[in-house]
Amino acid sequence: MDRVYDIIVVGGGHAGCEAAMAAATLGSSVLLITMDMTGFARMSCNPAVGGIAKGQIVREIDALGGWTGVVTDRSTLQFRMLNRSKGPAMWSPRAQCDKIQFSLNWRKILESNYKLSIYADSAVSFLFENSKICGVRTNTGAIFKSQALILTAGTFLSGRLFIGRTMMEGGRLGEQASYGLTGQLKERGILTDRMKTGTPPRIDISSVDTSRLTLQPGDTDPARFSFLPEPSTVQAGGEAQMQCYILHTNERVHEILRTGFEDSPLFTGMIHGRGPRYCPSIEDKLRVFPDNNAHQLFLEPEGRWTHEYYLQGFSSSLPLQVQLDALHAIEGLETARIYRPAYAVEYDYFDPTQLLPTLESKLVENLYLAGQVNGTTGYEEAAAQGLMAGINAHRKLRGQDPVVLQRDQSYIGVLIDDLVTKGVDEPYRMFTSRAEYRILLRQDNADRRLTPLGHEIGLASEERYAAVMEKYEQADRLQAWCESKNLTKEQANPYLLSVGSSPITESKRIADLATRPEVELAELLKIVPRGTQSREVIESVEISLRYKGYIDRELAMAEKLHRLEDLSIPVDFDFDRVVGLTIECRQKLKKYRPLTIAQASRISGVSPADISVLLVYFGR
Repeated sequence: MDRVYDIIVVGGGHAGCEAAMAAATLGSSVLLITMDMTGFARMSCNPAVGGIAKGQIVREIDALGGWTGVVTDRSTLQFRMLNRSKGPAMWSPRAQCDKIQFSLNWRKILESNYKLSIYADSAVSFLFENSKICGVRTNTGAIFKSQALILTAGTFLSGRLFIGRTMMEGGRLGEQASYGLTGQLKERGILTDRMKTGTPPRIDISSVDTSRLTLQPGDTDPARFSFLPEPSTVQAGGEAQMQCYILHTNERVHEILRTGFEDSPLFTGMIHGRGPRYCPSIEDKLRVFPDNNAHQLFLEPEGRWTHEYYLQGFSSSLPLQVQLDALHAIEGLETARIYRPAYAVEYDYFDPTQLLPTLESKLVENLYLAGQVNGTTGYEEAAAQGLMAGINAHRKLRGQDPVVLQRDQSYIGVLIDDLVTKGVDEPYRMFTSRAEYRILLRQDNADRRLTPLGHEIGLASEERYAAVMEKYEQADRLQAWCESKNLTKEQANPYLLSVGSSPITESKRIADLATRPEVELAELLKIVPRGTQSREVIESVEISLRYKGYIDRELAMAEKLHRLEDLSIPVDFDFDRVVGLTIECRQKLKKYRPLTIAQASRISGVSPADISVLLVYFGR
């Protein structure tokens, strides 16, 4: 096999798979090094993709030409569109997946790219030429050279696992950790620290009395993640959706769990890393919310042909016997058997403020970092970073301009900007509340926002681009027709009265009627048929009409932001030359080295007055 590549990707998780495919699809020769070729993009925690804000990220990955959405659709067990009762900015797709099939589907895609090679091994040291990275040495002694390297090692860097007072080395249960890489980067000035995450026990569903649990079914008319026309496994003509269940802890469960606190590595000091605030362990929940009598849990399938179920909400690092006793005190789980226990994992991560917005290190040229090594949590956040790192590593080697997504352009842009501008002090996960322009960044319009860019850089196929252009040409025509077509009171009132909407006394435009929250555009179109329109086209037009005021307002706000984004700050600029900045501001600007005035404005400790000083200094 070859020993020299354009780009080496270390790690075959969600970030590594997207990074490798992006760079190889664009034309770089790529080597993907992974410890286990049966576990590409392994779903180490819940085998589910999407959720609040995360579903938007996956649709953005797909719109750009990435593969996580396609793999999810080919592995789906159950699909739900979350937050349908709220506005469209909050709608978030989520799919429960077959985790074995998910990895197999990724492997098929990776092995189909002739520019991509795969090598099963562990990277043990980096190779450098002066300030540049130039390759790796593996555990078997192999040496591979490259012009750029993307590190996507997940939780494996100096990983340690905890169950009560038992500590093991590893990145996942049964899988060895990786040592040496962190130390090399630390020697070159890259800051590192520890974070912690955890996973719940896996339950044998055949040992559970599901009749005592609450069913949580999938959508009756499930959608999918990818904008491509390929149906998911549970759409028309596919497999039946599998059931998920809702259950709860109780006071007896809490009493049992508290007996293990003295042996919990979270409370004994064995774990030093900070855990995820928004996905806490069950013992953390009891400590933070001591007055809660019950906590909601979800029992969700890990595969179509297995009895293994994931107990969401019961992540723990308590001793095994405490876990078992607590589980057996939950209604419906009195005789439950487990396949594997809950455990915590602590691992190394690197300070993401030492990265450029391209995810290239500021200190080691041509080294890119993506995924949990940057302090994030979640498959979706990792995959997005991997995609952008792969794109930008390829483009730098070709002498092309970088691709940096803006905050009003995508959740991916919000994610990366937050990381490189603000840094992290706990595992970062995406929420809709992190985005200032979430009505612009909806899950339904990710293709309109990003597929033209994906096509321009060579990642999104011609087929995908043509389909998007046709879809939105239809949507624009339909919207124009709705804005010009009137319905008489005789035509409209029967439907309006049937949905509890006020009748009209004179003719009204369809566009005006569609703004009423109880009115569905699809039903109005049945009154005056206008050919066949897809559900996606009708939904797009309905959102545009109903939320036009909000959309226009956010567009205006985004335009103001772009003026600051266009004001660049030299990379080596001396902030001590600027008179009038506060001491805190000057310290933060020196530490984070923002590249634009807009980026500087998002740094904690930089006030609006400081930004005014910078604008005056740079002559704006």
